[in-house]
Amino acid sequence: MNDRHSIIDRVLKNRPLTHGIFWCVILILQSQVFLYAGLDFKIVFVCTLALLPSIILAAYLLTYYQLPKLAYKKKYLLFFISLIASMYLFTFLGRVFTMYVAEPYLGIEKAPSLDHMWAVAGNIERLARNYLLAVYLAPFLMATIKLIKQRSQVRNEMEMLKKEKATSELNFLKTQIHPHFLLNTLNNIYALTLKKSEQAPASILKLSEMLTYVLYRCSETYVPIANEIKLLENYISLEELRYGKNLNLSFTKKIEDEDAMMAPLILLSIVENAFKHGASSATEVPEIKIKLTTTDGQLNFTVFNSIEKENNDENIRKGIGGKNIKKQLDLVYPNKYDYQVLKNEGSYEVRLKINLNSSTNEN
Repeated sequence: MNDRHSIIDRVLKNRPLTHGIFWCVILILQSQVFLYAGLDFKIVFVCTLALLPSIILAAYLLTYYQLPKLAYKKKYLLFFISLIASMYLFTFLGRVFTMYVAEPYLGIEKAPSLDHMWAVAGNIERLARNYLLAVYLAPFLMATIKLIKQRSQVRNEMEMLKKEKATSELNFLKTQIHPHFLLNTLNNIYALTLKKSEQAPASILKLSEMLTYVLYRCSETYVPIANEIKLLENYISLEELRYGKNLNLSFTKKIEDEDAMMAPLILLSIVENAFKHGASSATEVPEIKIKLTTTDGQLNFTVFNSIEKENNDENIRKGIGGKNIKKQLDLVYPNKYDYQVLKNEGSYEVRLKINLNSSTNEN
């Protein structure tokens, strides 16, 4: 199947070949029209050949000059004047070739004197009735095919530009996530080193595992959900090392398929926000509850965090992570997710649902 498509693509990209095929098809089709009228094949073929120079000239003039240089540039008056003049000229040439070449060759009529061309040129009604459709059917067909091809190319280019733009925006969002994540984590380790905690080496090891994952796997559009869970566990472990007993934390998960694919760093961004606004700014023991489940290709992720009453709601809404989460979801899961942020008295709760089957289909 791929070989067949490859051959067709090569043929379509070879312009002399495609144009040659087009004119062979036109010659056959126009001959068939005359054959249905009950004429002899030889007469039909010779008369069609006699018209072919006029048809070809009319087709290339219409397709490559009159439409793109005049009509498409809104020079409508010049276009119509040019079109009417060319219709007259090429129907006249078609009649001349038929009268002086085809008919004498077939023995139908003798070639008239050259003075007779003036009478032919003046009989506009006969030229239009007998030759206009025969000469201009192929040019209009060729122009239509060219227009369809151009529109198709424009659509393909627009789709490619949209994909490239989406990829660029997604990569930009990830570059925003990485420094944000590193800054938070390094602050955690710095706090441990100030306390000369024996847990500092363990936190560095956790950070190393996280950096390895972020640097080498998060460049992909989708990763196994098991990798994201491991990243969350490492991050939560670092935060637990930092806060110790001064944090009421729970992380529950029920995963149906750990090989299911999803976009990286989205879950981490949500958890980061919970710690940033729920734990780091708390004066009392903060509470964070994280729940992750996947069922029948549907991911459900809930993150609850308590907040101090004095915590500025506007600062929470302007956080880098929250903006990135929404933008990344729009790019990777358009119309395939539900993202809610619920503000309650003294708490925030983020609810995220994603159709993971869309990740599998695109991969």
